[in-house]
Amino acid sequence: MTSSPEDSANPAEPVEPAGPLEPTGPIEPADPVDSLVLHATDNHVSWITLNRPETLNAITPDQRERLIRHFSHASFDPDVRAVVITATGRGFCTGADLRGGPSAGEPSAGEPPAGERVAGDVARTIRLGAQRLIGAVLDCEKPVIAAVNGTAAGLGAHLALACDLVLAADSAKFIEVFVRRGLVPDGGGAYLLPRLIGPQRAKELMFFGDALTAAEAARLGLVNRVVPADDLEKTARDWAERLATGPTRALALTKQLVNASLDTDRSTAFAAEAAAQEINMTTADAQEGVASFVERRTPRYRGR
Repeated sequence: MTSSPEDSANPAEPVEPAGPLEPTGPIEPADPVDSLVLHATDNHVSWITLNRPETLNAITPDQRERLIRHFSHASFDPDVRAVVITATGRGFCTGADLRGGPSAGEPSAGEPPAGERVAGDVARTIRLGAQRLIGAVLDCEKPVIAAVNGTAAGLGAHLALACDLVLAADSAKFIEVFVRRGLVPDGGGAYLLPRLIGPQRAKELMFFGDALTAAEAARLGLVNRVVPADDLEKTARDWAERLATGPTRALALTKQLVNASLDTDRSTAFAAEAAAQEINMTTADAQEGVASFVERRTPRYRGR
């Protein structure tokens, strides 16, 4: 005697509830760089935090590539209108990690494959590595604030100085450490420092490699403001959120004009200024700025 479908489904017997579906393939591991370069967007501010305090935030090639990605993303993300880069622990960034660090196993951009170096490897590594990072900060279309919480040395100092505004805790130090290692400054140091403090002061810092306190750095013009360490995050947040409520495209164009000004003659600079204003007047924020002035009210910029 055959059983019917009704007989086989006995309502008196408990039915095992269906559990969650088992994965059909291998589980992808979490990217370890996520924990080494923290990122969050809050009130239109992109917060980038270096998180290797045990190394004073020396950066690995993988971290460098993640930083470049964050700065690039900030440029085209309309929800991001300002950027802050800071770090955990006692160091802001002590440069490239020459001892290595967590990696995905493949060479990052600018890193030669394992094995014997050949002529051109060092120049290529610098060009596609440290220089790309500094270029990403300089070229970011949103204003970038460095909140320097501790020692900024070598490439780490240049990372801070490439930012549009530099806030420093009173415990921070800036060190052109290359000469101590018998190296030529890289990561844009010989480009940035003379433009910030003049060639004579730049040579002094690079020739001797002495540590600058935050107060000394501010006196030279490398730092916008020195604050107590406990006030650094709050000050950075106040500045960033103020920028994030401003006319975003006007700020981007202003950044481009100022960054290019020291490399151009007067005629070129004036032409670029006029062209920038022409472009800016097509934005909604420029129209809002003019309208708010006429109507005697506070402007409401939307970053458009």
